[in-house]
Amino acid sequence: MAEATWVTLDTSDGPMRCYEARPVDAATRGVVVVQEAFGVNEHIQDVTRRFADAGMHAVAPEVFHRAGGGTADYTDFSTVFPLFEHLTDDGILIDVDAAVTHLAGAGIAPSATAVVGFCFGGRVSFLVAARRALGAAIGFYGGGIVSARFPQFPPLVDRASSLQTPWLGLFGDRDGSIPVDDVETLRAALLGASVATEIVRYPDAEHGFHCDVRPAYRESDALDAWSRTLAWLGAHLRG
Repeated sequence: MAEATWVTLDTSDGPMRCYEARPVDAATRGVVVVQEAFGVNEHIQDVTRRFADAGMHAVAPEVFHRAGGGTADYTDFSTVFPLFEHLTDDGILIDVDAAVTHLAGAGIAPSATAVVGFCFGGRVSFLVAARRALGAAIGFYGGGIVSARFPQFPPLVDRASSLQTPWLGLFGDRDGSIPVDDVETLRAALLGASVATEIVRYPDAEHGFHCDVRPAYRESDALDAWSRTLAWLGAHLRG
């Protein structure tokens, strides 16, 4: 079983808590797990432990530290907005960089490190893939890549051709916040990328289909997406 604990990392925007999970044996590969819009809650902690159980050193940065940290309720989206206070793309990169540096301190090189994000974190995975050279990146139902959802986070599709990190995107066709047309626009844009990319669509899946504590959870698609995630990491992480 994975060993998990909270650690605090220093960033230029102040201290940041991270949920960290390590496998029993020494890891040669690492994963930065980027939260949903609801924070580093019990589900994200569970996913972080799953990566550790798969043999990877995983860390989930609490990017809402600028607003005091904490989590939001899945059933009340109004609790999300205050947590995004002072958060920008540059701030997100500061936090991911701190997590990557932390993993490097444990002997895991950036080429052996991935970023895997869910919901809000799915967009972050694309942002990181565009701005940083890591081993791999994966986004689960990442909204805001083609059409902006929050004013401080602009669309990123124009960066598709300049990705530096191999990126896998996993989407549900019944996602009310990410139109299929946007997914296909992104797929077309990725044809110009110089790194490996792939988009997978699940015809019957809604937003959050991988989260087993949300009504949208769809076990068959979640299991397939997790299998594809581990395969993508196996193919691209050099550890």
